[in-house]
Amino acid sequence: MSKEMLNTKEVAKYLDIHEKQVYLLIKAGKIPCTRVTGKWIFPVCLIDEWIQNSAKDSLKQAREKIDSIEGTLLAAGSNDPVLDMLLTAIKKDYPTFTIFSSNTGSVNGLEALNTGLIDIAFSHLYDAASGDYNIPYLKQYCPNQAPVVVNLFYRQIGFLVAKSKSKIFKDWNSLTNKDIRFVNRQKGSGIRVMLDQELKERGIPCNDISGYETEVYTHLEVGLSLISSEADVGIASAAVARILDLDFHPLADERFDMILEKNTFFQPALQAFIETLQSEKFKNRVEKIGNYNFTHSGKILYS
Repeated sequence: MSKEMLNTKEVAKYLDIHEKQVYLLIKAGKIPCTRVTGKWIFPVCLIDEWIQNSAKDSLKQAREKIDSIEGTLLAAGSNDPVLDMLLTAIKKDYPTFTIFSSNTGSVNGLEALNTGLIDIAFSHLYDAASGDYNIPYLKQYCPNQAPVVVNLFYRQIGFLVAKSKSKIFKDWNSLTNKDIRFVNRQKGSGIRVMLDQELKERGIPCNDISGYETEVYTHLEVGLSLISSEADVGIASAAVARILDLDFHPLADERFDMILEKNTFFQPALQAFIETLQSEKFKNRVEKIGNYNFTHSGKILYS
């Protein structure tokens, strides 16, 4: 079937759910679809819009609940294993403060910050024209705010490769090898933005990449897709490659920032977040994973 239209089996795979759940969503009228010659079909553009709206609705509900809880902030955007460790460390060291985070991708994080649904957006959007991260995208995705950009860390990202394909995968051009199955990140994620920029510059059609349409939402899911033999190659952080013992081909040392309003920066929960990030205790834990640089952690890069 055309990649613009999916059948029930294909949309189940696209959403990573059982096909029976698709029929339940159809019956409840909760998923965009239409029936043609007795078969249900799903326009990809409408499915993507539905996913984004569902994420926004969840954030809106969370916003309403969190506003009544003192010492609590809501975050959304990009994902990283060390970020997960950091959020857990805050819960342990500062039990009166809580930061809830949703893995929506960098673009959706900035858009949610722009509409006031969240307090913090995590992002690593690379702008090829300027060579900068995040700041060039503020006018586009966060025009209604006067945000502050604070660095969290620098991390190394690259191709994660399954051991079984280590001999045939070499570089970007290997993505079009029909024996290579790729696993992608969702639209709006920093990895996806970087990937699409690179493919365009290198003249590599995305339609020539087996698995380009297969999307997951976190770095760890990329690695697990390789471990479970659902894919052979994906792009994620070096930390995931090391944790899961996968081959790693470095691509870039990218800047990972948080974007927030000035008033949020001075809130106690946010300051606890930065103190934990800059602590030797936390850095020593991350050193065991490797490939992170905390030289500018907590530094305001733009205001």
